[in-house]
Amino acid sequence: MSMATSSYFNCWIIFGLAVAMIVAPLAEARAFFVFGDSLVDSGNNNYLATTARADAPPYGIDYPTRRPTGRFSNGLNIPDIISEQIGQSQPPLPYLNPELTGQKLFVGANFASAGIGILNDTGIQFINIIRMFRQLEYFEEYQHRVQAFIGEQKTRQLVNKALVLITVGGNDFVNNYYLVPFSARSRQFSLPDYVKYLISEYRKLLMRLYKLGARRVLVTGTGPMGCVPAELAMRSTNGGCSAELQRAAALYNPQLVQMLQGLNREIGKNVFIAANTQQMHMDFISDPQAYGFTTSKIACCGQGPNNGLGLCTVLSNLCPDRDHYAFWDPFHPSEKANRITVQQIMSGSTQYMTPMNLSTLLALDSFTN
Repeated sequence: MSMATSSYFNCWIIFGLAVAMIVAPLAEARAFFVFGDSLVDSGNNNYLATTARADAPPYGIDYPTRRPTGRFSNGLNIPDIISEQIGQSQPPLPYLNPELTGQKLFVGANFASAGIGILNDTGIQFINIIRMFRQLEYFEEYQHRVQAFIGEQKTRQLVNKALVLITVGGNDFVNNYYLVPFSARSRQFSLPDYVKYLISEYRKLLMRLYKLGARRVLVTGTGPMGCVPAELAMRSTNGGCSAELQRAAALYNPQLVQMLQGLNREIGKNVFIAANTQQMHMDFISDPQAYGFTTSKIACCGQGPNNGLGLCTVLSNLCPDRDHYAFWDPFHPSEKANRITVQQIMSGSTQYMTPMNLSTLLALDSFTN
């Protein structure tokens, strides 16, 4: 063999090893994709000119680095904990993070952006956020990036086998319909009609996600919106949850489940899995002590009644032990509350998960693969 031929041959060996190193993770763990709002944003908004940010202390006070990351949490958020549960060595990076390149692409990507809703006019006060249609465009762009490494067929397999989490809808009430008295949407729709409109628009987004290759989609409902510290501070009567926002959640969440069941029937398989996060949260809101919390009415970080007014900043009241609080800030659960939620997602009964919990789904997938 000539020196030139040998050199050429060695180059192909090195190239082959590089491709193998990139493709290897496909066989080890499924990719994970995340869409939605601040409950699942892991830092995309850090890269945007927006007021919907969590990139300053005391956010991240209990994160492994003890630094703010853009997560609206004292520590880990729901995607982080799900990543742990499905055996990923690290959670997917925010799509806008410049480190999301090469082998890290095969872990998946987080497209979520704080402030967004199902509707494009939700969160307009935050200006520059990644609305749902744009998150799905980024998902398509992501697939083109991966195809450059492993080709179209293997990229399709990666996406088909991936777990997808989507958490959106709460802002369409809190930061749209009920944002101000006599909002544009509340003048346009009665609450029952608005819920129907949201569900119909959400259905379009989910079908788009399906057409982009998603085959295992975990869809969370809204939490008990009227019971978060922000709403207790602004709308509570006699210390109880806001009746109007609780009515909205009670109308929306069952219709969401019905819509997902209809999509599954239409597709002919269980693509969409519904997580009843309203009930999961009501469990520890109704009886916080049973879950080791001191309170579910007062945010750990904030100011005003229930620490529910304004933003969580370095000037806010800050509790010394976050594990005693169901809510970290006026709107977002603490890491401990997130862990309780993920435990129900993983192994909860049909009271919480429809048609099955995530552990059952993963077991079925491992059996059929």
